[in-house]
Amino acid sequence: MSSRSSLLFAGLTLVVTLLLIAVAHNRGMQHRPPLRVCADPNNLPYSNDRAEGFENALARLIADDLGRDVRYTWWPQRRGFIRTTLRAGVCDVVMGVPASFDLTLNTHPYYESSYVFVSRHDRQLDLRSLDDPRLRTLTIGVPLPGQDYADVPPVDALVSRHIVANLRGYTLTGDYSQPNPPAALIDAVVSGDVDVAIAWGPLAGFFATRAPVPLDVTPVAGSDPGLRFAISVGVRRGNQKLQRRLDETLARKAPDVDALLVRYHIPHDAPGGRRRP
Repeated sequence: MSSRSSLLFAGLTLVVTLLLIAVAHNRGMQHRPPLRVCADPNNLPYSNDRAEGFENALARLIADDLGRDVRYTWWPQRRGFIRTTLRAGVCDVVMGVPASFDLTLNTHPYYESSYVFVSRHDRQLDLRSLDDPRLRTLTIGVPLPGQDYADVPPVDALVSRHIVANLRGYTLTGDYSQPNPPAALIDAVVSGDVDVAIAWGPLAGFFATRAPVPLDVTPVAGSDPGLRFAISVGVRRGNQKLQRRLDETLARKAPDVDALLVRYHIPHDAPGGRRRP
C-alpha cells in the first residue's frame, strides 16, 4: 500500500471511530432520564411556560451539566404547590425555595437576597430603613399573601411600627389571565399610585429594569426577621442522591450562576451575605 493510500485509510478510520464515539455518546444521553422540574407557567422573573425566567435558565444550566434534558410540570405556585407536584412524584426539582424551607430537601444556597425599596428616581426618596419617619406619610405598596397564605415579613415589620393606614396591598398571584401578575406592585410605583413599594429583590430588580421610567432599587436595612434570606434548589425529601449531584453542579457552575443572576438584574449576594465582587 502506498503512503498516500495509507494516509487515506488512516483518515477514514479516524472518521469512522469519531462517528462511532458520537453515536455511543448520543445513545448514552438518550438513556439518561430528564431533569423533571416543577415550575409556575406565569411567574416572571422566576419562570413561565416560554422558559423566559431566570429559574428556567438555571434549570437549563444544571441539566446541561448533568447531560440531561429539562422536562417541566407546570402548576401555579400557590397553596399546595409542593404537595401536588414534588410530593406527588410528577417531578423531582423546584428551582427556587428558601434554604430553610421544611417541605423539601434543599441544596446549599446558590444566592441570597433581600426585600428592597422601589421608588421613582425623579422622587429622590433614597429610602434605606423601615424606621425612616417619612414612611408614616408616604403611600407604601406592599405584597400581600396570595392563595399560599405565606407571611410577608415587610408587612409584619411595618405593622409592628404602627404603619398601617397608608399601606396599599398587591397580591402577587393577581389576575392569572394576565401576563406577569407580580409586576403590578412595581407598576404602581411607575404610575404614581404609590410613592414607594417594598418588594422582594429578584422581582423588583427584574421589573425595574423594564419600567418606562427610571426606578431606584435599594435594599431594606435593619434586623427585622425575614427581610433577607438565602435561596436553594429543592428536591423531594429522601432524595439525597439528587441533592448531592445538584450541589456538585451548583458549586462547579457558581460563576455561571452568578452571571445568570446578573443578566436578569437580580439583586443578590453570595450565600452567607458575602458581597459579590
